[in-house]
Amino acid sequence: MNASPPKGGPLRIGFVGSGFIAKFHLKAFQSVRHAQIMGVFSPTAEHRDALADAANAAELGPCKAYVTLDELLAAPDVDAIWLLAPNDRRLEVMRAISAAVTSGKSKVRAVACEKPLGRTLAEAREVLALAEDAGLAHGYLENQVFSTAVERGKEIVWRRAAPLAGRPYLARAAEEHSGPHEPWFWQGARQGGGVMSDMMCHSVEVGRFLLTAPDAPRASLTVKSVQGSVAHLKWTQARYAKQLARDFKGVEMTRHPVEDFARATITLEDEDGQELIIEASTSWSYVGPGLRIDLALLGPEYSMEFSSLNPGLKVFLSRAITGGSGEDLVEKQNAEQGQMPIVEDEAGIYGYIGENRHMVDCFRHGRTPIETFVDGVEVVKMVMALYKSAETGATVRLPDETLETYVPAPARTEA
Repeated sequence: MNASPPKGGPLRIGFVGSGFIAKFHLKAFQSVRHAQIMGVFSPTAEHRDALADAANAAELGPCKAYVTLDELLAAPDVDAIWLLAPNDRRLEVMRAISAAVTSGKSKVRAVACEKPLGRTLAEAREVLALAEDAGLAHGYLENQVFSTAVERGKEIVWRRAAPLAGRPYLARAAEEHSGPHEPWFWQGARQGGGVMSDMMCHSVEVGRFLLTAPDAPRASLTVKSVQGSVAHLKWTQARYAKQLARDFKGVEMTRHPVEDFARATITLEDEDGQELIIEASTSWSYVGPGLRIDLALLGPEYSMEFSSLNPGLKVFLSRAITGGSGEDLVEKQNAEQGQMPIVEDEAGIYGYIGENRHMVDCFRHGRTPIETFVDGVEVVKMVMALYKSAETGATVRLPDETLETYVPAPARTEA
């Protein structure tokens, strides 16, 4: 690991990427101590300038918008990079970071990367190798693991119930919304697939986290087999395919379809050989108040449940109240009238505050995060196995060497 910043000083961070997820992280950092957003790079000048202005307005800087990635990496006041670029640019950016650090052109010592770590297992393994070869500390940004409900629920179950009744054996996770806002999410080659690639990475990892004993390493659970299925429920229908083509240049769901529904069953074993199960489903074809995350953890004499759309705060707006559409109540909001739930602290409830606070603390003090690129590789391995199972219609048993070169079917349909 590279040298730490001056003792007691803040972690000085550079953002690579200025899209939707970068804005979420910026909001979360307003609740994180000992961190400064010193720079941002993205190819679009308007976007990077706007994000830098927002960081400065929130007094998180001083933040500078950089014209090139090399300039950001060479900045003397950047200790860590938050890699928030689109999926098809993650490996390219990581190669640049590793090269700049190993050549001595960059003082960056740590990198945190958004999900997924790669579009394929080969990409994810290279991202991990590049970080380790450069001596970089690394953290995998899986926000649901740091959700306030997940952290509190897991703590209670494992402290109060598991010692008396036995460990939990079944985790359920579901995440769904009405579809992404950016065109590259709908392009299989750029994104890596469809909703399985985009959202199942959340569900399988939060399930694995909940089933792992608090003081045990994640490797204490071994994935034995996976069964996956996908479907094209809504967005390949003619009217909706036309809508996407109209709204997003280059998105052609008729010629290059990607799945908008995915289901997974993952069988694991703990250190004692006990069978454990993760059941998960993800969807871009859900129409409701907005993003819905449902989680459950079950054991011999207990259960835990959480739903993001069952908050304590709700509003009702009659049809007499009209206005423009937006997402001021909940992410992926689909209505502006009627009774609607309000997720009053999305950055905290979804886990963005917790994950950023944890990564900053670990990088400042030389500790290993609970989510690293090693975990990111394992997540991609599970997702690739699920895609292969969906394609072949068969259970995939691990280890499976063919996953090392496997490319999901929807990612193979475009040049």
